[in-house]
Amino acid sequence: MLLGLLQLFRPLNLLLGAISIVISASILEFENPSIILQTVLVVVFLSAAANAFNDYMDFETDKINRPNRPLPKEKISKKFAIIATILLFVTGITLSAFLNRDAFIIVSLITVPLMIAYSLWFKGWPLIGNIVVSLILGLAFIFAGVAFNNPWGLIVPALLAFGFTLLRELVKDIADLEGDRSAGLRTFPILAGEEKSATLAVILTIVIGAGALAPYFLSLYGLNFLIILIFGIEFPLVYVLLILVKSPTITNCKRIAQILKACVFAGLLAVYLG
Repeated sequence: MLLGLLQLFRPLNLLLGAISIVISASILEFENPSIILQTVLVVVFLSAAANAFNDYMDFETDKINRPNRPLPKEKISKKFAIIATILLFVTGITLSAFLNRDAFIIVSLITVPLMIAYSLWFKGWPLIGNIVVSLILGLAFIFAGVAFNNPWGLIVPALLAFGFTLLRELVKDIADLEGDRSAGLRTFPILAGEEKSATLAVILTIVIGAGALAPYFLSLYGLNFLIILIFGIEFPLVYVLLILVKSPTITNCKRIAQILKACVFAGLLAVYLG
């Protein structure tokens, strides 16, 4: 059961989230260890809760798209998953209340409602669901900035996270086409088809690639930012673009989703060292 529980929470994603918050604190030169740890725990608990709830709601589609996930494989029960979801959400919200008022408001009135609404309703809405989950990822950096007393200090990482997550979610929808269709979802690839979805992904890739360079040309960051951006984001995006143009198959789309996840971290590193 313990292994199934860890898989339910997606520990790699949680680790990346924790590292992102620590790097964010370094970017803002914030040096209060207890506040940093508390912020990390809020992000980890809320992310774990959202992952568990998403798997709970995706039980039927995961039988097709991801049969090795712990719920369809019966490593843990649906009842246990929903109990874990509630406990983690409550813990995350409670911890945020000890940071400051604005952090608590972001978590309790914006982030958590969006997380729940995404899995309940928005996930099956064409593009709307993609935008909502992208907002949630971007809000994590805004929340960190608020917790570290610099609300706008992480706006660049927040925008990068939003853009890359939006592209990644669209690509994941292409990869999950079969299972989503069987579950009666109305994602963009189901309504518009794989070809038009791949075309939209190509457009998003070009826009995000160009937009990621803007902070350098606006003199917000220096040469280190540009170098890391080129090797950590621009080159991978060129590869993504080639795949989307030549062969946007389900297998390739799953590969692209992993590449885009790494790009978010590369963008954060570029801001930190830039």
